[in-house]
Amino acid sequence: MANARTLVIGDIHGGLKALVQVLERAEVSANDQLIFLGDYVDGWPDTDHLITFLIQLKQTHTCIFLKGNHEELFLNWYYNQKQDLIWLTNGGQSTYNIYKKIDQEIKKQHIEFIESLDLYHVDDQNRLFVHGGYTNLRGIESEYYENMVYWDRTLWETALALDPNLDTTHIRYPKRLKRFKEIYIGHTTVQEIGENTPQNFGNVWNIDTGSGFGHKLSILDVDTKEFWQSDNLSELYNSPGRVFVPRL
Repeated sequence: MANARTLVIGDIHGGLKALVQVLERAEVSANDQLIFLGDYVDGWPDTDHLITFLIQLKQTHTCIFLKGNHEELFLNWYYNQKQDLIWLTNGGQSTYNIYKKIDQEIKKQHIEFIESLDLYHVDDQNRLFVHGGYTNLRGIESEYYENMVYWDRTLWETALALDPNLDTTHIRYPKRLKRFKEIYIGHTTVQEIGENTPQNFGNVWNIDTGSGFGHKLSILDVDTKEFWQSDNLSELYNSPGRVFVPRL
């Protein structure tokens, strides 16, 4: 029997083809624990099939599903029926096109799945898994606003700006980063710093390798740091996907 692994998966954005491919490449078995960092919706045309796949995967594998900011955007549309322009132009149009005509029973199951998503996960080795980050110096459990855990980008920016020679005992070392042994996030694509593979700065690992923008989907073994990637989603779906525009 293969040793059990803890595998973390980056933002998928409806790209079921990429997920199936990368699960096969990582030779994922029922012994492995899978931690999904959120953003299952908005982007590629398989959002509904992807969520059905994830619901079924939970029956055969140990899975932890975290909430991303795109799940919040989707729920805002679902409950308010307002076609927010920002949502539509950031991948929401494909989700809207699917769910305006999908079977009502399937839609109900998918909404229940999205509403059940965890905000974050801390394992027995004090490793944090969260979609975006957190801002409170006293820790993620003390965050003032729940939605910051899937909207925050400052934790990643803090890790990027960290002097690698600064000892963790130094008074200027960020208190947020010392709360956990390691922190695994998605949300902000590594293409923003010119990379295409999972990136590590300080004790923060970013697993969002830009699948929503046509790049690869990644899975990383949190113990060995070995990772596997799908083909570019632009090739799998024969489409360029969302246009990547670096944030200013």
